[in-house]
Amino acid sequence: MGGNEPSPEVQRRRLVVASVLSAILIVGSFAVLIATGAGSGGSEAAVDRSPASAEPTGEPASRPSPTATATPEPVIPPFDKAARSIDDPASIWVVVDKLRPLQPAEYEPADLVPVPVAHTWEPVLRQEAADAVVAMFGAASQEAGLALASNSAYRSFGAQQNIYDGDDELTARPGFSEHQTGLAIDVGAESGVCSLDVCFADTPEGQWLRDNAHRFGFVLRYPADKQAVTGYQFEPWHFRYVGTDLAAEMRKQGITTLEEFFGLPPAPEYAG
Repeated sequence: MGGNEPSPEVQRRRLVVASVLSAILIVGSFAVLIATGAGSGGSEAAVDRSPASAEPTGEPASRPSPTATATPEPVIPPFDKAARSIDDPASIWVVVDKLRPLQPAEYEPADLVPVPVAHTWEPVLRQEAADAVVAMFGAASQEAGLALASNSAYRSFGAQQNIYDGDDELTARPGFSEHQTGLAIDVGAESGVCSLDVCFADTPEGQWLRDNAHRFGFVLRYPADKQAVTGYQFEPWHFRYVGTDLAAEMRKQGITTLEEFFGLPPAPEYAG
């Protein structure tokens, strides 16, 4: 039996071979582990390098709110006081008072027409003013059930000579009368109550005219508190056509006389 056992030299070589094989196995195992770890680390690095924007956040991107644009206010040009002449007798803005006679003194409008309204004496006025009177009388009837009448309208230079009685607070001298322009009318109630009298201001007709005449282009020419400016006593029946634009502007500004609106001197008395 002793002849079948390997010699000590052979046993020593087998032991060396076994040790070498074990070392190779151990080194191989470490190599596999290292390779696996390197691969995993590379994937993580690749993920880390991916841009953050590529990852969905679950919320929509915020956008700035639109800024509201204010609507610009319309620019209203100031009233042009020089749009019409206040000196030309043919202008509907002509200002006639005790310091401003008509030029020429015997001026007569070229477009006088009959005014088809109730009247004491048949009235004639310039066409534009006549049309406005018809519209105003019609509105008084339709809106308030009032019946108006004309007591006096255009008067020529000669007619004014016959009327003038020397009382400068009640009647204009020839050549200084608004009636001669064909733009002024004395209005009363068709019934005749308080016609050409201060009490007309307290009648329904007088109050309606006071509040509505501007809509048709008329102004109450001789207000109660403006005798020192106009030179005439209160005449709640005397209305002067100036057109709707000027009448509306005077009412808007609260100015009641043409002298004050156009910056003219008061005219309480004649110059000579």
